[in-house]
Amino acid sequence: MATQFHLALPCVSINKTRIFYKDILGSEIGRSSVKWIDINLFGHQITFTESGPFKFDCNSYSFNGDILPSFHFGVILIKEDWHKVHERLQSKDIAFVSQVKFLENKTGEHQSFFVKDPNGYTVEFKCFTKSDDVFNA
Repeated sequence: MATQFHLALPCVSINKTRIFYKDILGSEIGRSSVKWIDINLFGHQITFTESGPFKFDCNSYSFNGDILPSFHFGVILIKEDWHKVHERLQSKDIAFVSQVKFLENKTGEHQSFFVKDPNGYTVEFKCFTKSDDVFNA
């Protein structure tokens, strides 16, 4: 069953959030107002609501020797789209938090890169070697 995902998050600045997701990532903007905005992130809806400063206690964890953020969200893309987003971010001089290849030569092998949005959220872009392995163990 193919469905869309919705995520609602607080943000510090609607304007900076709009610029990052629209101008940097190339996402479409949906409904919005002065205090909230809907982002179309590869067919999934993220609603950001300007609510002022906020804090998440986000510890990192280690996976195969790589340090990864415990709190993050992202999208799974086909290889072609994954490369397009990667190249787009590089061309805009966006810093990568991490770039990792997971489970090499195993079920679930995939590549990921992580970037920070202007709210401090870590956004992951993931591409599986075999698309059928997303939920396989």
